[in-house]
Amino acid sequence: MKKINTMRTTKPLMGLAVLIAALASAPVFAKVGADEAAKLGKTLTPNGAEKAGNADGSIPAWDGGLTKAPACFKPGDSFRCDPFPDDKPLFVITNENKGQYKDKLSVGLLAMLEKYPTTFKIPVYQTRRTAAFPPAIDACTLKNATTTELTGGGNGVTGMECGTPFPIPKDPHEYIWNHILRYRGDGAYRVTGQVTPQPNGAFSLVLFHDMAAFRTGLTDFDPAQDANILFYFKQEIVAPARLAGNVLLVHETIDQVKEPRRAWIYNAGQRRVRRAPQVAYDGPGTAADGMRTADNFDMYNGAPDRYNWEVIGKKEMYIPYNSYKMDDRTAKYKDIVKPGHLNPDYTRFELHRVWVVDAKLKPGTRHIYARRTFYIDEDTWQAGLIDHYDGRGNLWRVGQAYEMQYYDANVPWMSVEALYDLNASRYIAIGPKNEEKQGVIFKKFKKEDFSPNSLRATGVR
Repeated sequence: MKKINTMRTTKPLMGLAVLIAALASAPVFAKVGADEAAKLGKTLTPNGAEKAGNADGSIPAWDGGLTKAPACFKPGDSFRCDPFPDDKPLFVITNENKGQYKDKLSVGLLAMLEKYPTTFKIPVYQTRRTAAFPPAIDACTLKNATTTELTGGGNGVTGMECGTPFPIPKDPHEYIWNHILRYRGDGAYRVTGQVTPQPNGAFSLVLFHDMAAFRTGLTDFDPAQDANILFYFKQEIVAPARLAGNVLLVHETIDQVKEPRRAWIYNAGQRRVRRAPQVAYDGPGTAADGMRTADNFDMYNGAPDRYNWEVIGKKEMYIPYNSYKMDDRTAKYKDIVKPGHLNPDYTRFELHRVWVVDAKLKPGTRHIYARRTFYIDEDTWQAGLIDHYDGRGNLWRVGQAYEMQYYDANVPWMSVEALYDLNASRYIAIGPKNEEKQGVIFKKFKKEDFSPNSLRATGVR
């Protein structure tokens, strides 16, 4: 074979080299073949997790999940009672004994133990794989395995209508899209609190009424007109009085590089509706006192384009799970909200297999988080933990999702999410509702419920 003189490489050859390099680094767009998709429901759960338990039995085999409400649940109740009231911790991880368990603890959890050595602890319970979805969603996920593809260099998804887009993921982008697009019900209405305690534990509750409708949760969803829409979301502040009546409206697009998120804010004091382009990336969170970014909501949301994504692998790790105590109606907010972190007596951690996915900020882009490490539950694709790093490479904030199964609706979601700021000794918790009369109701909506024109009527003080 004739050698090519690299000192005299022609421009066409240089162009070919650039093209090859670009293709090598581009996301894999291939769909899963029918033979591989056939594993779903057999060796894999319908959502793509390993069906079998682990070697020592500390993670059991998945047996279909929790699909039947316990006797303590009253049909129609918007709060879910604990289906495992007699469970006791197998052991409790503290700062003193953390070395025994460090291989199953995230960097963030280890840092929390060191930051709050006398108050933060991790009660570990029996692992219960409660995740389950409606049969129609499982059918969607099975179809997605052979039809769904990445678009726009990993910035979008096509070929799905519901369910998990990539139950057998290949490209790193597909793992994070599974979290972003995971099933959280067709639509939901919830009353939820938000707190941002001071280091001494003092806090004021901000109370929201949230409503969200996903593609399957709109009675008048039009695939042709709304092809790039993921969900509609409206959030009204009802307390305190100084903020009451302010409303956020979001039309969440899937590919936000192609079509940025559509957001509006109604200011009750000014009685004006205005566009809100700042509701994206590291823009400030609503009434969050600077304790979270827009894309911290729901642990992580929005466009993935500012990060380079890498799958580190799958590990057995302790993550918050079956967190029904967080919704205990006999508890007061002051019982759960404590200095530095939520009260560990209301938390429950279990050993689960998670996908560890690392995201590093791309050169030439900006975000206050230079790196994020995700620990994504294999059964639900919910990010159970996320570690956030600053521009100097130091761990800054620790995200925790207190997962639970809404067994009456076959919806895996969470009761509360929290973001702990190690530098400020403060945190934000979204989801406390213990003292409210209503919790979470799953229902469907009409598109007109989410029109910008509806904001003035919604935000009446």
